[in-house]
Amino acid sequence: MLTVIGLKLEIDGIDNVRPGAVVANHSSWLDIFVLYAATPGQFVAKSEVKRWPGIGVLGRLFGTIFIERNRRQAKHHLNQLQVPLERGERLIFFPEGTSSDGQRILSFRTTLFEVFFATSIYPIAYIQPVFIQYLPDEGSDPRIYTLHSGMKFGRHMLSVLAHGRRGTVAVTIGNTVKVSDYGSRKTLARSLERSMRSLAPQPLASRSA
Repeated sequence: MLTVIGLKLEIDGIDNVRPGAVVANHSSWLDIFVLYAATPGQFVAKSEVKRWPGIGVLGRLFGTIFIERNRRQAKHHLNQLQVPLERGERLIFFPEGTSSDGQRILSFRTTLFEVFFATSIYPIAYIQPVFIQYLPDEGSDPRIYTLHSGMKFGRHMLSVLAHGRRGTVAVTIGNTVKVSDYGSRKTLARSLERSMRSLAPQPLASRSA
């Protein structure tokens, strides 16, 4: 799919493939293809993605876990995620909770991290941060591949497919973090956010809002 779109994939770092999860920054629907190409795991995505043309169908085929962005259903979500974790599978999710324009990293939301403290794999669970950066060809808007600021998915997908130039998506894989080294989901999330920022180039790493 990345070849069809015209994106060259470059990977820097070693994927340790340990039980637990991969967490990545989020700026595009393309992130799904990028991460499936770079790191094995089972995606966790917001329920709206299920209705996206093409992407929703592929998500279901890949076994994506779709969850509602509703705090009242947080306990149900944790139960959903415990099952694959206890089978030894690895989750992939976006802790920012929404997409950015790819020129910053948003603060991590902590809710999904709670599942690692409630599962039997807690003592052996690791989380690996991954930073994704889209690098269009020279002269193009650096945000051309990113879906942000209320943009419509269908319109953005068509504009990406119509973009005749070629670009690169750079994936930087960081060191794993052991869950049991942290006492709560909040301290774990803060540590992973710092790790994510350390993978990003300056000044992007220091931008938040």
